Amino acid sequence: MKKFPFIILIAAVLGGIFTSCFKDDDPAEEYGDWRDQNLAWYESQAALTQGGSKYYTQVIASWDPNAQVLIHWYNDTSKTKGNLKPKFTSTVDVKYHLSLIDGTDIDSSYLSTSPADSLFRCRLNSGVIEGWAIAIPRMHIGDSCQVLIPYNVGYGTTASGDIKPFSTLKFDIKLVGIPKYEL
Repeated sequence: MKKFPFIILIAAVLGGIFTSCFKDDDPAEEYGDWRDQNLAWYESQAALTQGGSKYYTQVIASWDPNAQVLIHWYNDTSKTKGNLKPKFTSTVDVKYHLSLIDGTDIDSSYLSTSPADSLFRCRLNSGVIEGWAIAIPRMHIGDSCQVLIPYNVGYGTTASGDIKPFSTLKFDIKLVGIPKYEL
């Protein structure tokens, strides 16, 4: 009889362990409202017009019709169209600022000093989010853009630091250079 409470205690602990191991942690449940806000905001930006023209250009990845970003060029692209454009395999030097749709500042290369003041160096086909691999090859050296990246080509359904799951990312990017560019 003295063993009965002990057996119940063991059963309760083991039941809790098994339940937590098989628990379905669905970020859509916890972040459903945030996801809906981000999707609605992205769609509103895609429909935005200025002077009768679309404010953003929709860029769709050649490898996946569901992978897209929105780009708005700040500069006159006729002045940079003769400049080099990166390839998907290029290493690029950029300056950037990242924020979320609610205005939360997340990251900025302007806080960096390596490889040079304010520059971030990366290879487009490895180590960056898919949204960058879609957007940056559309830029020429000297272009400055705002790039809106939906969660499916950003950080997806997982959190990353201060970035919540399902976050649309707002990048201001300037393409500064393409080190070791190969024709």
